[in-house]
Order: sequence, then C-alpha cells, then structure tokens
Amino acid sequence: MTQEHCEIPRHLVNQILHLAQTAPGAEVCGLIGAVSGQPLRCYPVRNAADRPECRFLLDPKEQIDAMRAMRERGEELFAIFHSHPTAAAIPSPVDLEFAAYPEALHLIVSLNTKGVLEMRGFRIGAERAVAEVQLLLASE
Repeated sequence: MTQEHCEIPRHLVNQILHLAQTAPGAEVCGLIGAVSGQPLRCYPVRNAADRPECRFLLDPKEQIDAMRAMRERGEELFAIFHSHPTAAAIPSPVDLEFAAYPEALHLIVSLNTKGVLEMRGFRIGAERAVAEVQLLLASE
C-alpha cells in the first residue's frame, strides 16, 4: 500500500512557516484554498482559543470570511493549518477531539525543533483515524 502524497507550492509553505515564526508563543492557524485540487492561496485566521499557546480555534467570523473569499474565487477548502510552538508536528489529543472537515488536509508546523522548522500533513477521518500524508514541494 502506498502512502498518499500531496504537492504544496513553495510560496504557500514559506508563508505558513513565516506565520508560525511571527508568533512563536502561540498557535497560528488558517486555511488553504485550492482549485481543482491544486492548493493556491493561504488564508490566515486569528486564533480565538482561550489558551492559544497550546491549542487553536479558528475565529468564527474570520473563518466565514475566508471561506466566502474562497467561494468567490472558485476555490474549495484544501487544508487547515496550525502550528505547535512547543510540541511535535503531529495531531495532539485536542486537535483530534476538535477536528472538522475530514476532506481537508491538516498541516501542522512544529517550532519545537533545532534549526529547521518541521511541517507535516495528516488526514483525520472517521473515528479520529489519523493517516500521515507525504508533503512534497511543487514546482511553481
């Protein structure tokens, strides 16, 4: 059985990593829009969690605005991203508990590394089953 893989344009990877670095003490979050399965645009969304240092909650108004902008551009939801300031780039129990949009890829950035940031992708399906998705940089 082969592992699913996903190509993400370098500019999106760079934007997500940059957002994570600009708020190293809190989880940053947002959405990625795509056309025909090709990720195109990053939509940062404010983290409205009561404890943003250890969990994320997409601000409802900003999430609706981002999804409206996607729809107006003919995009669909491709991925939900967030960072882990002090934890590994794997879904936490809280991430699993509140996971929504099973069709979306979940991208997690870890700042808990030495030197190079780590970003990994996961599918979180029914019964909170987790499958890692191999991330590849797409040529632009």
